[in-house]
Amino acid sequence: MNQSPPVLDGPIRVLLAKAGLDGHDRGVKVVARALRDAGMEVVYTGLHRTPQEIVTTAIQEDVDVIGVSLLSGAHMTLFPQVIDLLKQEDVFDRYILIGGGVMPDEDVEALKAMGVQAILGQDTPPDTAADTVRELVARRGARV
Repeated sequence: MNQSPPVLDGPIRVLLAKAGLDGHDRGVKVVARALRDAGMEVVYTGLHRTPQEIVTTAIQEDVDVIGVSLLSGAHMTLFPQVIDLLKQEDVFDRYILIGGGVMPDEDVEALKAMGVQAILGQDTPPDTAADTVRELVARRGARV
């Protein structure tokens, strides 16, 4: 007998954060709007967040997805810190971690190997971002 995956009780909840010294937030605001328009709840933390702030906020806000946007080139430093903190809190498997911004292809592959489930580059259409989040959440199913 085939069982369908568990469904979410409520809208998908997404945390979007700008990590580190990156001061450009136009793109992440466009993505936030697209996700809201697609029926998701979005928590945007604003600029200059530390990995600790991102993880703490994700836990407090009980989100499904953590999206970290970077244009500063610090992705190979900041993502491992976020991942390590999620593991320290024993919640790494609870969240879908995605990245956005400008990252070289070889770094994208390395980030995916670390556990970042998707990277949405700067040219990703906003609707594609919403579709990607929906697909990843559907694949994972409801959090336990």
